[in-house]
Amino acid sequence: MTDLTKLTMAEARDGLKKKSFSALELTDAFLAAIEVANPALNAYVLPTPDHARAQAKESDKRLAAGNARPLEGLPIGNKDLFCTKDIRTTACSNILGHFKPPYESTVGQNLWDAGAIMLGKLNNDEFAMGSSNETSAFGNVVSPWRRKAGDGKYTSVKLVPGGSSGGSSAAVAADLCLAATATDTGGSIRQPAALTGTVGMKPTYGRCSRWGIVAFASSLDQAGPIAKTVRDAAMMLKTMASHDPKDTTSVDAPVPDYEAVLGKGIKGLRVGVPKEYRVDGMSKEIQKLWDEGIAWLKAAGATIHDISLPHTKYALPAYYIVAPAECSSNLARYDGMRYGLRVNGNNLIDTYEKTRAAGFGKEVRRRILIGTYVLSAGYYDAYYLKAQKVRTLIKNDFDEAWNKVDVVLTPTTPSPAFAFGEKTGDPLAMYLEDIFTVTVNMAGLPGVSVPAGLSPEGTPLGLQLIGKPFDEETLFRTAQVIEDAAGRFAVPAKWWTKG
Repeated sequence: MTDLTKLTMAEARDGLKKKSFSALELTDAFLAAIEVANPALNAYVLPTPDHARAQAKESDKRLAAGNARPLEGLPIGNKDLFCTKDIRTTACSNILGHFKPPYESTVGQNLWDAGAIMLGKLNNDEFAMGSSNETSAFGNVVSPWRRKAGDGKYTSVKLVPGGSSGGSSAAVAADLCLAATATDTGGSIRQPAALTGTVGMKPTYGRCSRWGIVAFASSLDQAGPIAKTVRDAAMMLKTMASHDPKDTTSVDAPVPDYEAVLGKGIKGLRVGVPKEYRVDGMSKEIQKLWDEGIAWLKAAGATIHDISLPHTKYALPAYYIVAPAECSSNLARYDGMRYGLRVNGNNLIDTYEKTRAAGFGKEVRRRILIGTYVLSAGYYDAYYLKAQKVRTLIKNDFDEAWNKVDVVLTPTTPSPAFAFGEKTGDPLAMYLEDIFTVTVNMAGLPGVSVPAGLSPEGTPLGLQLIGKPFDEETLFRTAQVIEDAAGRFAVPAKWWTKG
């Protein structure tokens, strides 16, 4: 039988309809793959085989009865930032201990109601704070990709899968699920997708409900999918997105059938190329990839336009004021009083201090301190208020650009995947990983990363498309053109199965 784990989500859907295999057989294939690969990759922090098999059996009943739902019997992974009813949810932090939520996230409920099967909870940077999945309380996620040496063989150097959704990107790339949920605050869907050869879609702020997702920075966080193909990502987002009265930032707007627009072409589409993204130090391979992307879109009938987004250079510093400020406020709730970790002290304040010192990792503590500082008396106006004004200017830049273009094309990351430890000692170097992605979150726009090539070392590189608010359809249509031109990039060898 064909290796079922190598199927795309769309192929698996077709196979289930044709009764080529059952939902239980498909689920068991992924569970077996997880058992073999997870000790090496650490993508899942909590596989849920019994839960998955129970869902698969229910799906098989529905498939047999002819009343299949849109994602019936399709196994996916769920980032540990999404609350799962009666199943441990920790945001990959010690502070939440063995917390089991009494409710399901809205995005998760949408997926399960559509027939998707949850294989388990996926690893991520602690509270989604990181760009390499090196801050998780459960340890690093290892990318399934390896660098090529000069002799053509692959090195043993372990690479990061990006972050914060590193477990999601690694699991999809390694065929440990058909697709995965993810979240994006400053690039945490698109950057890991680019580093692992997967498709990552960050929808418009408000397109997906944030209810039941552990909060990092509430005005920036947004859920989205990481998938093997553009079509699979379209399938996922169609189900994940919805209006939710429980989330006041959720937009009451119809969710289009994103899959229906694929293949319709982009003739006459106006593509913007921002000069400000040609940053100093950009590698030649990234520049070459960007030029290739421009050529592909032009060949497909799009017109290319140079544009200016003048406040781009302020996006990263403004982001690292706004995001930590909101983080310090959101994480104040973790005090050891109601749930999660509790370390008893001599008095209430001592208990708070000891609990939070033991529960939060180094990067989370750093961001809480930065956020508390910029919100403190005397600094609020100087930092936080000014950053919010810069944020408005960034949004205005894009609003002006939409008068001239329909989408914007940029690189997703400034470099290919790096090795563990290469950037952890320098927080600023790590923060620069988000230099091409944070503007999208600051302006509340949709963005998608599509695999577009390989570095000289044989590791994936991605191109990013940025769209108008709630125009994910155009992004999917354009992303399909890039995918068709570039081809797909599968992990060349499952090194973790050897020995």
